[in-house]
Amino acid sequence: MARGGLVSSYFKRKFIIYLKMDEGVKQCKYCKTIGKGNFCHSCGRKYKPERLSLRSLLHEAFHFLTHLDNGFPYTLKKLFTSPGKMQKEYIEGNRYKYQKPFSMFFLCATIAALSIYWVNLILLKHFEAGDTKEAVFFHKYWVILQVLMLPFYSLITYLFFRRTKFNYGEIIILQLYLFSFLFIVLSMIHLLKFVFPHLQTRYIEFPAIILFTTITNLNFFKPLKK
Repeated sequence: MARGGLVSSYFKRKFIIYLKMDEGVKQCKYCKTIGKGNFCHSCGRKYKPERLSLRSLLHEAFHFLTHLDNGFPYTLKKLFTSPGKMQKEYIEGNRYKYQKPFSMFFLCATIAALSIYWVNLILLKHFEAGDTKEAVFFHKYWVILQVLMLPFYSLITYLFFRRTKFNYGEIIILQLYLFSFLFIVLSMIHLLKFVFPHLQTRYIEFPAIILFTTITNLNFFKPLKK
């Protein structure tokens, strides 16, 4: 039986080589299907991928900024325009357009940690402002702390709204997306220090967190109209 498999593999390779002798026949780099034309009839991808260039990179960047129809940018946009409702949509099954909750959380937490870290370093170097301890904290401990605290935040929310139909796992999804957006908000608030180097951002951060969390929870736990 093993010998038969070797013979079959041998003739398959010979057949592929024979087909490639025809200039019109191509083999897909992704699924290895043999065919003709510009696109693979099996997976739909191009037989010959375009070479990367500055033009193609600029086109991809422009497409990312102007076509916010799925993934990370779409999720961020929906968290801004429909906080709470977006999480409810995801839980109810409308998920294909959204960034996965854990990847969204880690990505946004990392963006916040690095941006706040670099803001403080630049302020210390060029504006004689900033906080060395805060920079070190965000660089080393921020993401880990948020991961450790997430179950606790979720448990508090779950107990407070325990009479609703949502289980603890669904509350975690709510919190993952909520904090993802708050991480981006915190990053943007810290950018104000470039205009006002000695600004105490906590006086802006705390009201922003309270406001966004309240709106999100009201929309998420709002009962459906009968």
